[in-house]
Amino acid sequence: MKYKVLAAALLLAFTARGVQAEQVGSVDTVFKIFGPDHKIVVEAFDDPDVKNVTCYLSRAKTGGIKGGLGLAEDTADAAISCQQVGPITLSDKIKAGKAEGEVVFRKRTSLVFKKLQVVRFYDKRRNALIYLSYSDKVVEGSPKNALSAVPIMPWK
Repeated sequence: MKYKVLAAALLLAFTARGVQAEQVGSVDTVFKIFGPDHKIVVEAFDDPDVKNVTCYLSRAKTGGIKGGLGLAEDTADAAISCQQVGPITLSDKIKAGKAEGEVVFRKRTSLVFKKLQVVRFYDKRRNALIYLSYSDKVVEGSPKNALSAVPIMPWK
């Protein structure tokens, strides 16, 4: 049973959606003598299925020796803000959106078991896209989350 869970975790870790975030900037939060400092990193990514929507994530990044080697587990703290940056046209797939949403971004926040995810929902009644960011683990996730809404407006 343990091997099945480990195999599933490894498969999830290596099949994450291919959307890449671009680092916009960062600030140090804790000085570390050995290894990089703890930071808050600000990253941007474009919704892969909705042209002209850009999301900005701020998230904690653990430093120190483990962080420098990529072995540290980042905390579940993150915030998100998404903006319309041009005219939006929704595909039929999005208009028929699922109640559980669609994952549009994933980033590992530990060596194997933890990841930060962004899920998109379409609110047909209010004509808006909703983006939810949260962190999860194979066994236990975190209730910490952040939300951003993008009203679909005519572009001027």
